[in-house]
Amino acid sequence: MGTSQKKEPNFSGAEKELTPDQTLGLVSLRLMQRLSQKDPSFSWLEEEKIEKANLKNLRDRLELTQLAINTGAPLTTSEVTALIGAKPGKSKLERAGLLATKIARNVWKISKTSQGNSFYRN
Repeated sequence: MGTSQKKEPNFSGAEKELTPDQTLGLVSLRLMQRLSQKDPSFSWLEEEKIEKANLKNLRDRLELTQLAINTGAPLTTSEVTALIGAKPGKSKLERAGLLATKIARNVWKISKTSQGNSFYRN
């Protein structure tokens, strides 16, 4: 009678990689360990969400800044503060290669500073 035997995985020194089944088992085991804690919070997932949200906010801010420069649209003081990252205190604010100029009360215009006016040259 032929006996069927399961083939044991070869764990010799030459082969150190995990099989896909073993990898899935380890991931599942770790996930089950985290979920079985007293307070199974998903804080380890929230860090990635926060980083992605910060990148999205930065991209949105850069796109809005570029749009404001290209169109020359008038902006409020709070909009200038959000785009440039500093509240303007005088009639002109220069920061990070941008120049915010006060046109009227609570009306600003953003433009790029010229390279000749920059104090920090490379």
